Amino acid sequence: MKKFIKLALKTIKKAGASYGDIRIIESRKQRIDIKNGENERLDNSTTLGFGIRVIANGALGFASSSDLSGREIRKVAKKAVQVAKASAKVRKGSVKLAPEPVHNDIWTSPYLVDPFQVPMDEKLSLLMQIDKILRQDDRIKIAHSFMSFWNEHQWFASSEGSFIEQNMLRSGCGFSATAVEGDQVQTRSYPQSHGGQHSQMGYELILGMPLKENAERVREEAIALLSADECPQGEKDLIIGSGQLALQIHESIGHPSELDRVIGMEANYAGRSFVTTDLYKDFHYGSSLVNIVADATLPTGLATFGYDDDGVRAQRYHIIQQGLYKMYLTNRELAHVVDENHSRGCNRADGFNNIPMIRMINISLMPHQGSLDDLIADTKDGLFVECNKSWSIDQRRLNFQFSTEIGWEIKNGKKTKMVKNATYQGITPQFWQSCDAICGQEEWQLWGVPNCGKGQPGQTAEISHGAAPARFRNVTVGVDK
Repeated sequence: MKKFIKLALKTIKKAGASYGDIRIIESRKQRIDIKNGENERLDNSTTLGFGIRVIANGALGFASSSDLSGREIRKVAKKAVQVAKASAKVRKGSVKLAPEPVHNDIWTSPYLVDPFQVPMDEKLSLLMQIDKILRQDDRIKIAHSFMSFWNEHQWFASSEGSFIEQNMLRSGCGFSATAVEGDQVQTRSYPQSHGGQHSQMGYELILGMPLKENAERVREEAIALLSADECPQGEKDLIIGSGQLALQIHESIGHPSELDRVIGMEANYAGRSFVTTDLYKDFHYGSSLVNIVADATLPTGLATFGYDDDGVRAQRYHIIQQGLYKMYLTNRELAHVVDENHSRGCNRADGFNNIPMIRMINISLMPHQGSLDDLIADTKDGLFVECNKSWSIDQRRLNFQFSTEIGWEIKNGKKTKMVKNATYQGITPQFWQSCDAICGQEEWQLWGVPNCGKGQPGQTAEISHGAAPARFRNVTVGVDK
């Protein structure tokens, strides 16, 4: 790869670029889906290609190709510079990258069992066993289980002298059961997160999860929801399970913290942000219990890496500290907008053929104290919800509504009857300001989100969010009919 990299950087310089970098990426993916006893999907794919990004005449240019050859390297490098020079004719200001030390490094995510070496028959057998348990009642009309695996090997080099090789391996799995009776349709999933569990691990993720052990419970809860009472309406103290809270963090803290959204560079996909720069530093985003940490060094996180796609070393820092807003997610291009003299390491691209943009790294709500049982015992009139079913949030990430697969009423410190179609809504800062309890480390769990979308053309990124169950006071629940 080094000969291609040297050729690219040489061509970039000769064509008149003041800066350039190249990312060569070899990616392998596998996805297995079982639906109602049938192998619905079995995908194996590999890609290899490169993307070249440059600055020329103060503007950015980018070009890519899946043909990794010397001739194509020269062609694409020249094209990237041409794009930059054309863009410079209409630019409003010059692109200036925040300084970053030169890095020469190799980084590999740890794993125990390579999932691509596990026999397909073993994977299919486990999924089929889960499927069989889920369909032991005629009211289960859809049983779905899956596994997914992804490996990315990346080589990055810049005209500043950095050369970084990274190899990342990620695994995921989960299942769901959908029960139907009359006009009632209810689904339960495992694990209690949005789309299964995904981690930067090998096949040991699957081996370590009690998948078959939870299949019967999931089936029975889906059936029980058919005849459960509707979610009550009004204001309740709301306890949110960690899997659902992960998505709440993602939508109402992660996305509004992306600096390109804040300044309007990104608005086409999912809007902008209410956390404008006049609110930057010490805005009361949440209660004093709320500590939100961005961490690209977190073990098993989907957004854990050695370096981002700017070649910036992975970091850990507070976005929100004791309820006060502290830090945006930035890259080298935009750090200066908030008077930062270095990037926060959040520039990431989806594959070799997309230009990097600001993306979330792992963002987590820090634990406090106590167990979930303690929290329920301390709640007089409340609702406990978990596992997302649907969500909606406005174009500034302020007004939101989430619906969950399941809920339980809490009366006088006890979890009582199950309720269906559990829904809650709020306004982001008021909601987080109402947080008055967060469970301790023993309840904290890291959840993977493998499909975060952003940009047009759209890009997908992977992120993890850690959380323990938390309580929010006087939240509007239920839907008026």
